[in-house]
Amino acid sequence: MKDCAFLFPGQGSQVVGMGKDLYEKTDIGKKTFKMADEILGYNLSKIMFEGSQEELQLTYNGQPALLTVSYILFQLLGKEPIIAAGHSLGEYSALTCAGVLKYEDAVLLVHKRGKYMQEAVPVGQGGMAAIMGIDMSVIKEALAKVKGSVGIANWNSTFQVVISGEKDAVQEALDIIAARKAKMLPVSAPFHSSLMKPAEEKLAVDLDNTQFNDPKFPVINNIAVEKMTQGSVAREALKKQVTGSVLWHDTMLKLLGDEHKITKFVEIGAGKVLTGLAKRTAKEQGITAETISIKNLEDLESLEA
Repeated sequence: MKDCAFLFPGQGSQVVGMGKDLYEKTDIGKKTFKMADEILGYNLSKIMFEGSQEELQLTYNGQPALLTVSYILFQLLGKEPIIAAGHSLGEYSALTCAGVLKYEDAVLLVHKRGKYMQEAVPVGQGGMAAIMGIDMSVIKEALAKVKGSVGIANWNSTFQVVISGEKDAVQEALDIIAARKAKMLPVSAPFHSSLMKPAEEKLAVDLDNTQFNDPKFPVINNIAVEKMTQGSVAREALKKQVTGSVLWHDTMLKLLGDEHKITKFVEIGAGKVLTGLAKRTAKEQGITAETISIKNLEDLESLEA
């Protein structure tokens, strides 16, 4: 699969029951889930297989859950891409699959990352909102008029931008923009905003104490949209990612562009949001993209058939 890019989903794609078939029917799945439970010191697999959606959505559960499913599916696929990218939390999945991080280190890092993010801002003080169908320049102009702290969290496509910050400031921005399609998101913290600075500082210490290897295949980072070929660069990118904007639209343009000319995308993990965004962005560029979503064992078996 050297002609394609692997994409790894971020938080929001988690769903109760994901990974259960991997645990029950594969040795790699069973071994990896048991490892996660041991390292984290609690039964993550039980939360994933039998828990409530509310419990799984908690940042410190959802992040290691998504990483684990993506990592197992990648191991079972047994193939490498020419390049990879991950959306927010998915960047950890991409780097782990590329051999930059050991899974044992990565699963603990993302659990701590989720915990630090949750602790950074008291529940109810921060907020995030998705805005659809409004040009980025209009959104930036509106944000500049807001008195409180609010900024771009995710630039997912020309159609969707997510803003994040103080709850009142986010609402004020929405009032100024007056978009027909805009909504506050049901999240527990204002991710990828300046309010995440305390989380960034705590996580930086953990990242500095973790071994980073050079990747087996390059990974594009979210913040600078740069191709990473060194572990030291990946470490610094993950530090900045906590408060920085996820420039996913730019990432897709880079993969589709003259340097890489990728037209085949394989999303590895829960959901199929990223393949949808890849298809949309490719179409806007006059490119026909082939997309594959590998969410479970059935998808893997269909691919091999």
